[in-house]
Amino acid sequence: MKITEALLAEHLVFHNLFDHVETTAPSTQTIGELKTMAALLDAVLRAHTRTEDELFMGPLEQCFEQIGHRETFHQEHEEIDEILGQLQKTLDADQARELLLGVIVLCRQHFDKEERIVFPMAEALLKGETLTQLGQTWMDQRVRSAK
Repeated sequence: MKITEALLAEHLVFHNLFDHVETTAPSTQTIGELKTMAALLDAVLRAHTRTEDELFMGPLEQCFEQIGHRETFHQEHEEIDEILGQLQKTLDADQARELLLGVIVLCRQHFDKEERIVFPMAEALLKGETLTQLGQTWMDQRVRSAK
């Protein structure tokens, strides 16, 4: 499996998670429930982001520089982390709900950019063998973290 296929598969899972949060958060009353949803989202996003940063973005870094998006992708990851951190600090359920739903919008926008720009760029610029080797590394990391 190529790394682009693995990351896209993770995106599909995330989109289902985003759908669930967008459906349930508006009627969620307690701050604890909202923070739990955010903590779950944060945990799975961190693993995904780490994979992207360590395995995927490095080989494409120079390309991002050339199209003027090098900082954009890193800043978006940081902004998502920052909002999820703010959410864990708030004591107000309405603010937590607003932050949670807002971060979902940012995640969807970020994923859309990756799916439209980054993944096709990787497919065009990296050899199939390289994409497959990176996919194997992704699989090995997932197996190790599951143990």
